[in-house]
Formats: sequence, structure tokens, C-alpha cells
Amino acid sequence: MDDKKIRTMEDFAEVSGISRPTLSKYFQDPESVRQSTRDRIETALDSYDYRPNIFAMNQNRKLTRTIGIVVPYLTDPVFGEIARTIEQQCLIAGFRAALFSSHGDRESEIEALESLRSLRPSGVLLSPLGRFSDRDYIASFCESVPTVIFDRDMEGVGEAFVGSDNRSFVNQSVEYLTRTGEPPCFFEMKNPSNPNSIARRENYKKTMESLGLEPVIVQVDGSGWEFERIGYEGGLKALDERAFPTNTVLCSNDRLAIGFLAACYERGLRVGRGSGHALRVAGHDDHPQSRFSCPSLTTVAHEYDKLSEAAVQQLFDLIESGGRFGERRVTLFPARLTLRSSA
Repeated sequence: MDDKKIRTMEDFAEVSGISRPTLSKYFQDPESVRQSTRDRIETALDSYDYRPNIFAMNQNRKLTRTIGIVVPYLTDPVFGEIARTIEQQCLIAGFRAALFSSHGDRESEIEALESLRSLRPSGVLLSPLGRFSDRDYIASFCESVPTVIFDRDMEGVGEAFVGSDNRSFVNQSVEYLTRTGEPPCFFEMKNPSNPNSIARRENYKKTMESLGLEPVIVQVDGSGWEFERIGYEGGLKALDERAFPTNTVLCSNDRLAIGFLAACYERGLRVGRGSGHALRVAGHDDHPQSRFSCPSLTTVAHEYDKLSEAAVQQLFDLIESGGRFGERRVTLFPARLTLRSSA
């Protein structure tokens, strides 16, 4: 027998080579997986010192086989893509997914979580609004329902957070743009609700200062979720006021950048790299539409599949652990620079 003590289902999945969702499905109902898979799992159980937390699993059987998913705005394709991949992971593991949108509104976020509470879910995956969320309510909800927070962190709330490393996002974009041309100005909304946007602004400032450069932050008015409109209208105003002292604009997110590209087009400014171009423009997130903007948008991409899979795995481990880890877990994935025509 292997000397290593296997403490969690995630550890057992790693050493056995059997996927975490398949193991979860087996431990809930061995007959739900194929005989050949069952044989592999039972052979691995004989080989390693691991037994699942039967108490937690028995408690979980009193609940519905439902995983709740709450995102800030389901019509945003970024959240649509993340929710889609999370739902697939849940279905593979034999759970139903109940998907809710907060519609960018605090009361709607609370209503979504209350609706989920009434469904008695096995667990919840929550991407909170951020600054507009009711922090005390969400902290209380996480105490009563196994919950993993993803994409947007609320420090100290919940047992686990899974998201992208915003430092990695900004370091890559600023370093590349500075190395290949004039240093970037940072283009954002005033008072953004998204903690990722705030983290990106702060990391932009730190990265520029570490390179011996003066940060230039251009903020535009706007609230709500119409980021493209805000980027377009704010971009027109900023261009007319000559607010950018360099020819490079780094947008807080791709949706703002798409609106800003439309403003550049309207003002007759050609965007891209090289002679004949007035500006370079880049963003963050690799929004599903960014490859089809004109020109296609240079951006820094989320690892959507890895983030979604890790969030689901953390939730299953949390459920198995009876809703407590003992110490909050934080999992961050580095971003990936994606070069396209706009820069």
C-alpha cells in the first residue's frame, strides 16, 4: 500500500488518475458509473489509504442533487462561457445545475441566493457583484450553505475562492505594450463595482512605477453593465479632449475596449501597430467577441476551462468536508497574452 495519506477526494483523483467528477458520481451511487470504471475505482481504493467522509456524504443525501450557480450578469458572454463550463462539470458528476443571474443588482443577488436556499442545494458557486454586494448577507449565506466564490473575490468571505491572477493580467499587457511601443495609458470607468477592475488599476500603477514610468489613468463616467456604450461615449470625450499623452491605450476590460474602438473609428483614427496607425489599443479578459472586433483586439485571456473545473472541484471537496475547510483556500490562474491586430 502507498505510504502517502490521501486526505481528500482531490488527492485521490490525482493519484488514481480518475477524474474528480467521476469519483463524486461513484461515491454518491456506484451503479451510476460503468463496471470498468467501478473496477478501477475499487482497485485504487484497495491500493491507497483513502475513505470518503461518509458523514458529510450522508448529510448531503438529505439535500437535493443540485448545484447553484450565480453570476452577476448572464447576458455578458464572459459569464455565459464560465457558467456553461461549470454546468458541464456538474452534469458529468451527476448533479443538476440551477443557474441564476444577479442582473447587476444587490437585491436581485440576495433574491437569487434565497431562491437557492429554498432548493436545498448541495452547494453553490457564486460570482458576486463585488462592491455592490451585501457583504454581511453573503458571509452569512456561506456559513449555512457550502459555497465557493469564483471570478470576483470577497476577501475573508466563504471557504474558498477560485479566480484569475489580476497581477498576471496587467504585468503581461503593460510589459508587452511598453516593450513594443509607447507606454500605455489606462482607460477605465470611474468607481467600478468589479473588484477585478480595481485590482487591475492598482497593478497597472505598480507595474508602470516598477518600470520607471509615470502611470496615466483616464477615467470616464458611467454606471451599470453597458460597458461598450460607456467605452464608446467616454472614448469620444477622451479623444476630443486629447486625454491620452501616448499613442497606446490599455482598457480595464475588453467590453470597454470594444466601445473605445468604435469611438476611434468614428473619429477617423486607425488602430493597430506600425506606420499609418494613430493608436494601439488592448484590453483584458479575451471576451468571446474580442476576436471579431475591428480590428481584432489584443487582450489577456482567462483560462476559462481551468478556472471552471477548479471551482467545481473545490466545491465538491467542500461538500465532502461538511462545508468547512478549516482554512480559506485561494486558487489563482495566470493569464495568457493574446496578440491580435489592434496592438
